[in-house]
This record gives sequence, C-alpha cells and structure tokens, in this order.
Amino acid sequence: MGELSKLPNIGKVLEKQLNEVGINSIENLREIGSKKAWIKIKNIDESACLNRLCALEGAIRNIRWHDLDESIKKDLKEFKQNYEENNL
Repeated sequence: MGELSKLPNIGKVLEKQLNEVGINSIENLREIGSKKAWIKIKNIDESACLNRLCALEGAIRNIRWHDLDESIKKDLKEFKQNYEENNL
C-alpha cells in the first residue's frame, strides 16, 4: 500500500481508485479536495456513495469520517444529491 492508505478511511480499494484517477499523494488529494476527488471516482465507479465522499473528506482532515461534524456531512450529502440529479 502507498502513501494515501496512511490516512484514515483510505484502504487498498479506495487508494487504488484514487491512483486510477490520477491522485497519487496526500498533498494531491488535499489540493483537489474531497468533492472533486469523489467526482473523479464516480466517473469510474458508479457505486461511489455518500460514505466514500465522507471518507475522502475525513481523510483530508485526518479524522475518521464518522467524526465529521453533522454540518459537514449535511453539506456533502447535499452536494452528492445535487451532483447526481444534474449529472446522471
């Protein structure tokens, strides 16, 4: 496993997906942000869900996604719903 899997919430599968979409470092993930990273993953894996989006945000913040503030989870949920309504 590589550098990304050192972050919370990033296992082998998610790290592989991040690598497939050109995100290969912690710094790169932080620069791109969770929402853009999730969209890139969604383009290669239709099953990308809210939990994966939250996992990415938690990884960027270096916390388990379960510990994200409810306001952040709400924002991510609204973003995902809006994206899917307008792009699928």
